[in-house]
Amino acid sequence: MICDICGQEGARVRKVARTYGRGKDLLVIENIPVVSCPHCGESYLTAETLHEIERLKLHRKNLAVERAVEVLSFA
Repeated sequence: MICDICGQEGARVRKVARTYGRGKDLLVIENIPVVSCPHCGESYLTAETLHEIERLKLHRKNLAVERAVEVLSFA
């Protein structure tokens, strides 16, 4: 895959989890495809991925599965 930032071949797609919101409005989306380039070190989301994240956030009440998660504070 060619990196959109530096134009070099070798970018890879990896799956990550991201959090949106906080407190009772916290939402975790898993398996988000992120393009990562070993040459320039940049990671980015495609426009298609960003649109899907927005769709998921809009329909979170119908699509989300509630799970308990442990939360720690660094401080």
